[in-house]
Amino acid sequence: MPTGQPQPAFVLIRPQMGENIGAAARGMWNFGLDRMRITSPRDGWPNPKAVAMASGAGRLLDEAQLFETTADAVAECHYVYATTARPRGLTKPVLSPEAAMRDAAERIGRGEKVAVMFGPERAGMENDDIARANAIISVPVNPEFASLNLAQCVLLTAYEWRRASAEITHARVDMASEWAEQIEIEKLAEHYEGTLEAAGFFFPETKAAGMKQNLRNLWSRMPLTRADVQMLHGVMRQMVRWKGRD
Repeated sequence: MPTGQPQPAFVLIRPQMGENIGAAARGMWNFGLDRMRITSPRDGWPNPKAVAMASGAGRLLDEAQLFETTADAVAECHYVYATTARPRGLTKPVLSPEAAMRDAAERIGRGEKVAVMFGPERAGMENDDIARANAIISVPVNPEFASLNLAQCVLLTAYEWRRASAEITHARVDMASEWAEQIEIEKLAEHYEGTLEAAGFFFPETKAAGMKQNLRNLWSRMPLTRADVQMLHGVMRQMVRWKGRD
């Protein structure tokens, strides 16, 4: 069973090599992290190469949660970070690993559920993945050689978590339970996207995908409570009803 220590979930998005998954598990366990989530691993799951590389951290692989999509993997989280060397034009807060893990420790101390996403080895996360994050973690590496191995990035972030969490007293705040989870933000995005699609908003068709991505990115930048989400659903429903009276 995972430890009872409050901590972020580390989400490996479409990882490719079992060896890197195993090495990531070792890096996590080095610093007391044991909440691993994996989406659509290229070589299937379970992976014997991951088990061999994990060595003493094999328990993390046994308890790792498997998901089909990024949205599913972060559904119940309140705040999500995406590790990427390139913000790729999406407007979001950009934090160093140290600042991000200090922020994560404070959020978890308030009772929020937090996840950190790590992209696949070859090309990193796609914009559709990053659009679901609330903030970006960017490692200040050599710009001429910016690519970090998956396990290296996990290890570095886990180290900063260990440092930050040692400094934070975990005290729950009642208000934290009112922050919207990612699944609620996802349903809100789908509601607006579907209604706007029916209204012909996404025009011309060649720009529709980019417009939808920008809309999802907007939702992820907004710190929404459950009451906010309910109100925004109500706003759209009322606008549709009002239009129907014409």
